[in-house]
Amino acid sequence: MPSTTWSPASDRAVELTEHDALASLRQRVGRHFQDDALFTLALAHRSWCAENPGTESNERLEFLGDAVLGLVVTDHLFGTYTSLAEGELAKVRAAVVNAGVLAELAAELGIGPALALGKGEDASGGREKPSILSDAMEAVIGAVYLDGGWSAAAELVMRLLGERIAEAATGPGGQDYKTRLQELAAQRLDTLPRYVVREEGPDHAKRFFATVYLGEDECGSGGGRSKKQAEQAAAQEAWRALTTAGDRAASEDVTADA
Repeated sequence: MPSTTWSPASDRAVELTEHDALASLRQRVGRHFQDDALFTLALAHRSWCAENPGTESNERLEFLGDAVLGLVVTDHLFGTYTSLAEGELAKVRAAVVNAGVLAELAAELGIGPALALGKGEDASGGREKPSILSDAMEAVIGAVYLDGGWSAAAELVMRLLGERIAEAATGPGGQDYKTRLQELAAQRLDTLPRYVVREEGPDHAKRFFATVYLGEDECGSGGGRSKKQAEQAAAQEAWRALTTAGDRAASEDVTADA
């Protein structure tokens, strides 16, 4: 992480902000690290290391955390959902173990403000990039595993993903367009969907209307009897529009090459 001896006032202000964010993140992760260097290493992006020769990035921890995450979720699914076939188990796992979900978890935890980024990456919005956030989330899981073992890593993963797993398991491979859109947006646009919801009508007959944005662009809208239904409807419209646009672009590329 950045040195505490930096002299420029602007660098000192950034350092203090990152220190506060790191302390807050440590509380939300909920672990007192025996080796605190593991925690700071998990937040060291390669862009920061490029500006600080001789330092190590979080990429090795990311590699480890990816494997730990997958095994924790797989172990839980195998032991909990004994009636699900292999294909259904795989679909549930894919619904919760993907870059979009990990980036969302990282944003909820507040990983972005605590990252050690290079100045260029920081200036370009790196603290909000899903690819950077999802990688850091995996690195944090890897750090928890090294520091506290399987039980500590499993506790963290299930605390973060337990509800999502239960929701995905109720309809594996079904119409979870929020997850589909989240993953697609993270892969293609390196951004996360943002939902704006309004409600109308009396309590006994309330209707919800949602609009989903990717960046500043409105991409879909829909309604339902609950906030969840409205967001799913908006996500479905946006997902179909995004996949159609992607298919059209791929077709045009093939035609041009021919």
